[in-house]
Amino acid sequence: MTLTADEILKQLQQRQFAPVYFLQGEEPYYIDLVADLLEKTVLQEHEKGFNQVVLYGKDTDVAGILSQAKRFPMMAERSVVIVKEAQAVADLEAEKSWPFLEAYLKNPLQSTVLVLCYKHKTLDARKKLGKLLSGDKNNPAPAGTVLLTSKKLYDNQVAPWLTNYVRSKGQQITPQATNMLAEYIGAELGRLTNEVDKMLINLLPGHSIDEDLVQRMVGISKEYNIFELQSALIRRDVLKANRILLYFEANPKNNPLIPNLTLLFNYFSRLLALHQLPNPTEADWKRLNLANSYARRDYQTGLKVFPFERTRDIVHLIRRADAQSKGIDSGSMTDGEILRELVWLILHPVPLHAVVGM
Repeated sequence: MTLTADEILKQLQQRQFAPVYFLQGEEPYYIDLVADLLEKTVLQEHEKGFNQVVLYGKDTDVAGILSQAKRFPMMAERSVVIVKEAQAVADLEAEKSWPFLEAYLKNPLQSTVLVLCYKHKTLDARKKLGKLLSGDKNNPAPAGTVLLTSKKLYDNQVAPWLTNYVRSKGQQITPQATNMLAEYIGAELGRLTNEVDKMLINLLPGHSIDEDLVQRMVGISKEYNIFELQSALIRRDVLKANRILLYFEANPKNNPLIPNLTLLFNYFSRLLALHQLPNPTEADWKRLNLANSYARRDYQTGLKVFPFERTRDIVHLIRRADAQSKGIDSGSMTDGEILRELVWLILHPVPLHAVVGM
């Protein structure tokens, strides 16, 4: 049966265990969350020595996995077999392995909890294993197998997810802090939760996670960061923009070019979308991941500062800078020089056709 991560976690908390868990998908966070909980909770600590086995995909095969899964537990109710990096099992979808794998999945040993962690991708639904686990009306999936497909969040889902995660911990986070983390880290849920958990440990009683705490704990300079550079561009503050650029060039490890270009691209591409929505509705703002007034402020200013045609040109300029960062038409330019040229071009309305290489 196909379940969500929340449904599986709820069952595990009630100590309801299935014989087989196939955890797949591009987002490893939920795969790790479910697998770690199974590893910690199915068996008591003194039972694990004889009854819990962790295998790694590149070091095993289907025969080895099934051999472990078919073993009966010793002095325990269950045994646990966890296959990490199962996508690296060479013969997992091989024709020669299929009869044995199919036979086990259709009739698994009830005393075994077999967990396969198939990360960063999903099974090919056209092949036998993918068809079997997904099931359909005519051929339902094996009753003893739980299938989880963990999808990456869209950009506009990150901020709400982050807010809910903090609330699930009994704490609060300000819109400014949420927006900063969502923009700076993006949809890397593992990294997001690690950063938030660090902040929660250092959070004073009665306080919320705010912008200052994010800057201090995540390592973002309070005065010299990409958000301040973006703000300087929007307000056409040439002096401040140049000060930030000097700081970036002096601290390249803490201010890599590609993430900074990504954040600038996100801003101007959203601004371009807003230009095509003369009267954006609440749904439009939410679709662009701009649900709160703090997040909208810079966009409302940007709409006045950068007309549609200019915004469109800037998006092209950022793409050009991205290509330069990969060695395309950049000559001997350093990352600092690429960003400095981009900022100059954003602040000075040079026609796009006049820019070298366009």
